[in-house]
Amino acid sequence: MQSFKKLLVANRSEIAIRVFRSATELGIGTVAIYSHEDRYALHRFKADEAYRIGKPGEPIRSYLDIAAIVALAQQVGADAIHPGYGFLSERPEFARACAEAGIKFVGPSVHCLESLGDKTAARNIAMAAGVPVLGGTAESIETVEEARQRAEEIGFPVMIKAAKGGGGRGMRAVRTAAEFDQAFESARNEARTAFGSPEVFLEKFISRAKHIEVQLLGDEHGNLVHLYERDCSVQRRHQKVVELAPAPNLSATLRSGILDAALKIGKAVNYSCAGTVEFLVDVEAEKFYFIEVNPRIQVEHTVTEEITNIDIVKCQILVAQGMKLSHEDIGLGDQKNVNLSGFAVQCRRSCSPTLRSRA
Repeated sequence: MQSFKKLLVANRSEIAIRVFRSATELGIGTVAIYSHEDRYALHRFKADEAYRIGKPGEPIRSYLDIAAIVALAQQVGADAIHPGYGFLSERPEFARACAEAGIKFVGPSVHCLESLGDKTAARNIAMAAGVPVLGGTAESIETVEEARQRAEEIGFPVMIKAAKGGGGRGMRAVRTAAEFDQAFESARNEARTAFGSPEVFLEKFISRAKHIEVQLLGDEHGNLVHLYERDCSVQRRHQKVVELAPAPNLSATLRSGILDAALKIGKAVNYSCAGTVEFLVDVEAEKFYFIEVNPRIQVEHTVTEEITNIDIVKCQILVAQGMKLSHEDIGLGDQKNVNLSGFAVQCRRSCSPTLRSRA
């Protein structure tokens, strides 16, 4: 089993600080990177070492420079890189560059990132695993003429979604054919800006739906468990605002089906590290549908940590070192080892702390 000596976090702000904390508790040295604009940011001062990357005037691009980040990690002797969320966290080329440099990427394998990072490919994996998906296109669509035709075949309302990336970017709900052309171009432009790819696909839009996601945790030895579900239905412009764990008002049958479906998808790609499988629940029909996988840690992982008493980030680091879920430092050799206690709520923008209540 590999033992990390120094971990670089290729991210900034809250998630960087969060990873530094778990790494420090494990006795691992920490390295921060920061852009010129972030030179006074808190995460710079929370790591054992901190180095500026990029040029002034490039506050975002600095965190996307794969070659510079990997070269810096080699220069300072970091043997592992944690990508956090956003930025390079779902980019298979980043994970591949780390591997080629002899640096451990704290995340899923390149194969998983390639398989699940493209939402149309992930839909096909779900269907092959026997998990229900919404009606839609099996591939991304490039022309507005073809997209409009497919939308009419699916039936309005439809959702236009970016094929790469997540976080609600590159998404447009379209209720009528008259709105379609403008929405299609707008979604493509936003996807291109956010993810470097204009690829979009279509999915049937459900007017009354719950957004339920399942937290997975796997090791590199084929073991996989779920840490139950979160309800992320309260959103603004497809951005999550309130997250609750576990999901309230979810029938036992639906919960069981969703949890089993998430595990099926994870096992289909031999998933390792932390990841989230997302579903929509049609409230009126009492049915659920797979929508995507986020192969990374998420902002809302904290509510799951509160109700399970499991440090997900620490588990990510231990799994990346080659540890099995059954190891005493993780203690998740079986699904029965995951226990729930109480409820947790996270509110973004209006209030940042994770709030907890005991049932």
